[in-house]
Formats: sequence, C-alpha cells, structure tokens
Amino acid sequence: MHKIAPPFRAEHVGSLLRPQAVLDARKRFADGSIDADALREVEDIAIADAVSKQENVGLQDVTDGEFRRAYFHLDFLKKLDGVSVTGGIAANKRAKASGDGFTPPQLSVTGKLAHARPIQVADYEYLAGQAQRARPKVSIPSPTMVHFRGGRAAIDIEAYPDMDVFFDDLAACYRDEIDALYRAGCRYIQLDDTNLAYLCDPDMRAAAKQRGEDPNTLPKQYAELINAALAGRPDDLTVGIHLCRGNYRSTWFAQGGYEPVAEVLFNELAVDAYFLEYDDERSGDFAPLHHVPSNKTVVLGVMSSKTPVLESVNELAARIDEAAAYVDIDQLCISPQCGFSSTVEGNKLTQDDQWAKLERVVETARRVWG
Repeated sequence: MHKIAPPFRAEHVGSLLRPQAVLDARKRFADGSIDADALREVEDIAIADAVSKQENVGLQDVTDGEFRRAYFHLDFLKKLDGVSVTGGIAANKRAKASGDGFTPPQLSVTGKLAHARPIQVADYEYLAGQAQRARPKVSIPSPTMVHFRGGRAAIDIEAYPDMDVFFDDLAACYRDEIDALYRAGCRYIQLDDTNLAYLCDPDMRAAAKQRGEDPNTLPKQYAELINAALAGRPDDLTVGIHLCRGNYRSTWFAQGGYEPVAEVLFNELAVDAYFLEYDDERSGDFAPLHHVPSNKTVVLGVMSSKTPVLESVNELAARIDEAAAYVDIDQLCISPQCGFSSTVEGNKLTQDDQWAKLERVVETARRVWG
C-alpha cells in the first residue's frame, strides 16, 4: 500500500471531531476564564493524542484535526491584513436543515491585503513534532474562499478599484505563507475549496450570476488564482485540493457532478492531487474523471464523514473499481468525502465512529492496492 510521496493510498481530509476537553476549553476561553496559552495547552494535549491515533489506525499522513480552529477557513483567512468576517449568508435552498438556523459567515475585504506574519507555521511545527511515523499535512483554505461568496460587492472599491490587483495581492499572500511553511519543513499542503464544487450546482451558478459573476469563466479565473498562489513552489512540496459541497453538522449546501469544472480542474490547475467527494449521488458519477491526466492523483471520497454508518470494504472497493473505468487505478487513493468537523460543532457521529471509519479506509486501501 505504501507510496513514497503523498497522497497516500489511505488518506483523510483533515478535520477531526473535537474532544470534549477542547470544546470545554474553547468555552472557557470565550468567557474569559482561561487565557490563550491555557487554551493552547489543552489543544496541544488533544493534538498529540489525535496524531497517535491516526498513526495507530495505519494512516501514513496526519493532521492536527484542525483543533485550533472554529471554522476550516475563517480562522486562517481573518489573519490576513484586509480581511474581515461579516454576517451570515443564505444557504442553498436544497441544503438539508441543520436544525439550528445556521448560515455560513461571509468574508469581506475591507482594506489592502497583506501577509504580515506566518499564520500556520507554529501549528505545523507542533504537529510535526508529534508525528513519529507519518507525514504531517497542513490543510489551509483555498484563496478562492476570499472571493466567491461575496464577489465584487464584498471587496472594498477604494482598496481595490482594479480586481486584477486584488487577485495579484491575494496570490502573493498565499505565496508568502506557503514559503514560510516550506522553510519550516512542511512538504504536504492541502487547499480546501468549496467554490469549484459549488460551481457544479445550478442554484449556486445562478446566485453567482446574480452577483455579476460569470459561472462559465470563474473556474478558469480561479485556476489562474490558485496557480499564481502556487507559483515557484519547490518540486518536493506536494499540493492537493479538496472540493467540498458544504459540511456543517452533517449538513450539505450544494450538489451536482464535476463535469462543469472538470476540464479546467484537472488540466489547468497546477496541483498534484484532487480530494473529491463521492459519498452519494450529490456528486454525480465518475465519468468526469476521464479528464484526469496521467500525472495527477485522485483521492476518492467514497467514505461518508457525515453519517455513523460504517461502509463495508467490499462496498468501498467496488466504488474504486467503478472509478477505475475512467482513470488508472494506480492514480487513485481513498478517503472520507470530507473532514469530520469542518466547524467546531462537528458532524453527527461519535469519536468511535470516526476512528472506525478511518481504520476502514486503511483496510480498504490494503485490500485494493495490496
């Protein structure tokens, strides 16, 4: 099953259910009972335990579970100068009800963008120090997250009268962060991107049109942005991208197969690997994978992170075989379709469910690839 370089045959997207100690500490920090150092101590202990468990189930790469974040994207992006978090935005009308009236927060650009300081380096260094046998992986939000949901209207016209300059500055911020991570020793980065997947959804495409964007040209524009963010990266830095249709307390926000973005996604985006959701019919069939060139890897998210139901090895292996009709099986890997806790609340399953699913991913990979 071993692959010398990532992605590995058995993968996971990144976030893990927060242990109760972390949830309690975050509440105490929010009400002022403990300070940031005390919160970080609790997170450190939980991350060390999570890394050990990931290695013990057989994963060849590990993450910190995103235990230091409330959201997969906001905690990172709001540390860029010029980025602010504003009110909620309406969820897709077809989204399953989360039960609490949740709408995702929106990012706004309120000034000139700048990467004033490393964002993820200290977290990476702690993670790397805990990994004994596995490769540490850092998940960061895709730069497209700063643009899609708000569009031109969410970007200050005085700071950026010219959108080309906005995209240039955004890419430069990412180049600085990636360079800082690389110099700290990081060799595996994953970009988490909801927007390329949202552009597969007819309702999301219609909403983009209403914001004055062209959903037919946005995939190419986003590919250019991501490529600019990755420009000059070293050859030994592996970069993957995860396409997500929404993940909040087992809720989803978009649906639709990959065909509307497939050609650009697989042939114009300068990444090494694609983490693709394929847990149910919302993601369409595997036919768009015929666009995948021979030098790229696809990590099939055929295991659901949204439900406690444990898929069988035979069921998962059969799905891999279906995909292999469109792309060589040696270019495939397997993972859950998303993280288990893209927000601090987590999906509706237990810690035991989560670890059983990750162990089943490893078991399936060994069955399929030996």
